[in-house]
Amino acid sequence: MSEPVHAFADDALGTDDATALAQRVRRGDVSAAELTDAAIKRAWAVDHLLGTFASTAFDMARAYALRIDAGSDSKGQAFFRGVPTAIKDNTDVRGMPTRHGSDAVPGSIASRTSPVARQLMAQGLVCLGKSSMPEFGFNATTEPPGKPAARNPWNPDYSTGASSGGAAALVAAGVVPIAHANDGGGSIRIPAACCGLVGLKPSRGRLVHNDAAAALPLNILSDGIVSRSVRDSANFLAQAEQYFHRRGLPPIGNVQGPSGKSLRIGVVVDSITGHRTDPEIREVVETTARLLEKLGHTLVPVEVPVASTFSEDFALYWAFLAFGATTNGRLMFHREFDKRKVDGLTRGLSKKFRKQFYHLPQALWRLRRSAQEYEAALDELDAVLTPVLGHPTPELGHLSPEVPFEELFDRLVRYVGFTPLANTTGAPAIALPAGLRKNGLPLSVHFMSRHGDERTLLDIAYTLEAERPWAHCPGRSAENQAGTREGSTG
Repeated sequence: MSEPVHAFADDALGTDDATALAQRVRRGDVSAAELTDAAIKRAWAVDHLLGTFASTAFDMARAYALRIDAGSDSKGQAFFRGVPTAIKDNTDVRGMPTRHGSDAVPGSIASRTSPVARQLMAQGLVCLGKSSMPEFGFNATTEPPGKPAARNPWNPDYSTGASSGGAAALVAAGVVPIAHANDGGGSIRIPAACCGLVGLKPSRGRLVHNDAAAALPLNILSDGIVSRSVRDSANFLAQAEQYFHRRGLPPIGNVQGPSGKSLRIGVVVDSITGHRTDPEIREVVETTARLLEKLGHTLVPVEVPVASTFSEDFALYWAFLAFGATTNGRLMFHREFDKRKVDGLTRGLSKKFRKQFYHLPQALWRLRRSAQEYEAALDELDAVLTPVLGHPTPELGHLSPEVPFEELFDRLVRYVGFTPLANTTGAPAIALPAGLRKNGLPLSVHFMSRHGDERTLLDIAYTLEAERPWAHCPGRSAENQAGTREGSTG
């Protein structure tokens, strides 16, 4: 088994989470420039080992950190002021390239910052660059053809998940304490689960809409972060709500710990795909259920609250998105988009849609209806506990876009059977660390609640974090490993 790789060191960042770092900046114990320099040094140490960045903007980050320290920035009261982060490669940041993880998209420099990135940066975060991702976020592993794969810091032979795989690797390896992520079928929660992080997908509309959301017939996208602590995710949402609050969604507020309220939680162990969940995953879900019962909560087995066609309907919508990206790439991404360069998964999904396109109207109708079915099923429940994934984190190559499409598609369906429901319903959902496998890789569990009820998910998360504090990536610092060099991406 490969040695774990991390960048934690006795430097300005230490092992602190983002909340602690921000507090230290406010007290004057450390400067934004010191945090940024430490994060850049850590990035130099591990990026060539872990494939975390699609591109870097270290000079821009240093310049902004110096403005923060001089008091000449506009984020004087921002909560995470001075804390380093990364933005995912499908989100525009002025002065940085956006390639959506694809060779088909030229790496031209963005001339504007997207609304989502503005909302994130309003919290005072210092962006080091763009985190790596699979092409257009369609895959559940971050292995873009012709580029370094994002490797799991716990064992670099394994996947980080996707599509926010680079972000998860950066946080798990200690380069940054939190990183931007977004989720159209599990892309916050899957990499969080693979890398032992907290990954909360907010309710639909909780943050400002992603650039792509307005063009979708069914908006399945949510933006957020991956983090190493529950309080970082809670504080991020509280601050995001100060920047923007969508009418009709109940406010979250500043959730600082478990409420002590007894909850009624449904338990689902097997997905509706027809594939039985791996025994190791079943065990960690059942162990979590027993722990919650011991703490005074009521756990009840429930059926998956959607139609039996859900998996096929979501797969068709996924294929529709790939068809749209391939067909309209010049309008959606760049005028010099070259569809000949899309990877095998995108091509296969697009071809699948062309064969089945006439089923799309009915599939969309059923997917939209799933929100009502889901809410009805939660009438007597506060949340639902499920696995994040159908089987443990695979080795690199298992889900590579170079695997023949039919085989790859079957593997993805077996792997990603639980997370898409929260995307179609708009409900919030969270992945939480729940232990370690026999091979040392993280295991996680997944909770969903009603649309707009992130508070319940944070309540559960704080409870589990206190009862069984989760491990962070072990192993030697990458500085002590052969091959370390300064900078592998620009």
